[in-house]
Amino acid sequence: MKRMQIGLIGCGTVGEGVARILLDQQEILKDRLGMEMVLKKVADTDTQRTRSVTFAEGVFTTDASEILEDPEIDVVVEMVGGTGFAKDAILKAMEQGKHVVTANKKLLALEGNSLFAKAFQKNVTIAYEASVGGCMPIIKTLRENLVANRIFAMTGILNGTCNYILTEITRLGLSFEEALEQAKIKGFAEADPTLDIEGCDAAHKLAIISAIAYGMEIDFEGVYVEGISRIEPLDILYADQFGYRIKLLAISKNHGDSIEARVHPAMIPVDCLLSQVGGSVNALSIFGDCTGEMMLYGHGAGMMPTASAVVADLADIARDMKREDGGRLPALGYPSKNIRKIPVLPISEIQTHYYFRISAADQPGVLSRVSGILAKYSISIMSVHQKERHASDAVPLVFMTHRAKEADVRKALGEIRELPEIGCDPVLIRIEDPQANGCAHT
Repeated sequence: MKRMQIGLIGCGTVGEGVARILLDQQEILKDRLGMEMVLKKVADTDTQRTRSVTFAEGVFTTDASEILEDPEIDVVVEMVGGTGFAKDAILKAMEQGKHVVTANKKLLALEGNSLFAKAFQKNVTIAYEASVGGCMPIIKTLRENLVANRIFAMTGILNGTCNYILTEITRLGLSFEEALEQAKIKGFAEADPTLDIEGCDAAHKLAIISAIAYGMEIDFEGVYVEGISRIEPLDILYADQFGYRIKLLAISKNHGDSIEARVHPAMIPVDCLLSQVGGSVNALSIFGDCTGEMMLYGHGAGMMPTASAVVADLADIARDMKREDGGRLPALGYPSKNIRKIPVLPISEIQTHYYFRISAADQPGVLSRVSGILAKYSISIMSVHQKERHASDAVPLVFMTHRAKEADVRKALGEIRELPEIGCDPVLIRIEDPQANGCAHT
């Protein structure tokens, strides 16, 4: 029976999960693939970590070059993360004619175009299913299952840390800081959660899947990013009263000659399935012209869910090796000659509905002045609500608008902020149209 020999670089949380599956599931993998998957070497500099796997003598090393320079190793699994050593290791592996599996969404979002070009040049595969959505087969779905579809839009919850925090604020009325601390205690947030709570992690993932969906180069710099650190329980309370939930959404829309790609908090109706995705779970709604609406749902992170996706990539490479058919599937789902540059619309050009909360002095004429400014910029008010005071003499004025252009909204809020009756910066939260974004309803 043919064997595929694997070198694993990085045996942290997910790397340990990969090793566990390869060692514990040997028989089922052999039965399904008709090939033996052999974990020949594992490299990690941390020799003090307690791991749930026991390696045979000579398998574990602190020197990654033992993997990269071993001619018998067919596939390198990169589980180090980051953009420094990980990039160098992947490039060296490809130079040696080795296939690569990675879950490194940051590296792919920033350097994926050049890495995929190198893989094509060397006739090797970079597999990266685990980089987006953990155990959810988002990459495979977009590249293979939806190959006959023009993708119109994708809307998703792609960061479990943010989803957990917003869920707990909604459920228990916690402050952002309290919910973040709880997420750290439960292991859903890193000691430094900046990449998660400021939206960068979700933006990395959105840049990757937008490229696959639309046949374009990865353009992380074009993705608008806004995190959840400014979301207050008061706005979550008002959203609930109006029939909405606040989620950190990753949104991508195909306009043909341009796309939208943005990550930010948004209000979505409570009868939208995405609004009911709670805790640390992820979900992605995809709208195709043939399939219509479909949704993927599952654990977007964690040792075993992510490791499962890594091993699925290894299985695909094994099947290709068995048929001597490497490079069967292009990295972004399109032949490299068909990958285009498609401009990403700046956030100023998008149009959607808006929620504003303005803290105003309780004086006659304030509402009319604010309404006049909104009218000046052609922003049509759908409803306005004067809410009860909260811990100050100021009165919260809450506006819900019809569709408006972001640039006009920013100008209007800039003028409103300068009114002497306005106590602090207005709060802006976008309201997403489920029909336009492909969000199914219950």
